[in-house]
Amino acid sequence: MTSAHPAPATAPHPLVEQPVHVRADVVVVGAGVIGLATAWELRRRGRSVAVVDPEPGSGASRAAAGMLAPVSEVQYQQEPLYPLMTASAAEYPAFVAALEQAAGGTVGHRATETLVCGVDAADRQALADLRELQARHGMTVEQLSLRAARALEPALSPRLSAAFRIPDDHQVDPRGLVAGLLAALTAPEPSEPSESAQPPKPPASPGPSRSPASSESRESPESPGSLRSPEGAGLPGLPGGRDGGPARLVHGRATGLRRSAEGAVTGVRLADGGMVSASWTVLAPGTGLGDLEELPEGWHPPLRPVHGDILRARVPAGAPELLERTVRGLVHGTPVYLVPRTDGTVVIGATSREDDLAGPSAGGVFRLLRDAQALVPGVTDLELVEVLARARPGTPDDIPYLGRVRDPDGTPVPGLVVSTGYFRHGVLLAPLAARLAAQLVAGGAGPDPGADAEHLATTDPHRFDRPVEARRGDPAPAAAGPGPGNRSTR
Repeated sequence: MTSAHPAPATAPHPLVEQPVHVRADVVVVGAGVIGLATAWELRRRGRSVAVVDPEPGSGASRAAAGMLAPVSEVQYQQEPLYPLMTASAAEYPAFVAALEQAAGGTVGHRATETLVCGVDAADRQALADLRELQARHGMTVEQLSLRAARALEPALSPRLSAAFRIPDDHQVDPRGLVAGLLAALTAPEPSEPSESAQPPKPPASPGPSRSPASSESRESPESPGSLRSPEGAGLPGLPGGRDGGPARLVHGRATGLRRSAEGAVTGVRLADGGMVSASWTVLAPGTGLGDLEELPEGWHPPLRPVHGDILRARVPAGAPELLERTVRGLVHGTPVYLVPRTDGTVVIGATSREDDLAGPSAGGVFRLLRDAQALVPGVTDLELVEVLARARPGTPDDIPYLGRVRDPDGTPVPGLVVSTGYFRHGVLLAPLAARLAAQLVAGGAGPDPGADAEHLATTDPHRFDRPVEARRGDPAPAAAGPGPGNRSTR
């Protein structure tokens, strides 16, 4: 069984600096969708970036289905998450357009709608109740007759109990997204930007342009400095009006932070003894956050691995496509989804289990195929091409950690931002998360600063901290369990 998409290459990229000593304005730890999107946004704001990951794009992003579903992902008791999802979904079209221009190719974004179906009477009632919650939050969910649903998707089972249409839930191919972000990050600096792309030049005289092989990239760690391209050099639509230059991809594992005598974070140490020096460090390592050394004193944000099994199947050669839209549903109370790709593959997922089994679960694979068949009987005619499992980083409330990290006295740690814990929503939240993290590092404001402030308050990485007076001599808090509405053993 082979994958419909080859795994990301692990051989050194031409722009990779084998760990000795790399310098950049910003180092991003983690090359999943969140880390790569953040790094790209920083490049667009004129910052030179190094990205540290032993295998870019091979973690949870590799297994993601890519549903951009701010409506059908709504769950009870997760109201603070709704504004994050809807805001990021609204940013996706512009995010994709800019990325595809920079990458020179498509990333597999599709604006097709989503159908949500139920199998039995209890499923129908559960979906109807959820629709009331979605409507109270201004979300569009249209109930369909079974005849109308099957007119849209003839492959649906005739025995369904309910069907709902959600026009605002779309999809993107996460593997195409990762490939596009890597291409955009490592693309050469434009030599002659268009006149329309150049903002007015400030009076300060610009410094010399930097190339990937510049000797400046190996200066001593005692003087992090700032390596930026000339003002005005860049691609059309750059938020900062300049380009930070091709990113350095460091195929290595970060083991801890580098700290100055004053406590500022000045980069990261690598497992092979190398280092990356930077004025800013963005931590986006997924479930690996707790493995890093030299984190600020007393900061231990609860984070748990939630394993998920996911399948990929292919329509037989010469056969018509099975589905045009994403189909989600409840099968006797258990959720399942089918996401069709333009290459003829169908993604089927996903289980959610908190156990010690790192590889795919036989029981999980069986239930996915059984439940997918209940919604779309033609699943049994597909060729199964991939069975995969990955761990997703979950927080106690299933809301990510995004923001400045603080010392015990509440003072922000100089040079440190965290962006992790996205659980099922990393692909959906990528545009918003990348923009907010880039603004924390590079300054500037989005179109709605008030909303951005509310988002960062929601994602505060210290929201589970114990009061200082309760820390002395108290036992550590118990490991966090599943968040509300996510107690399935699948």
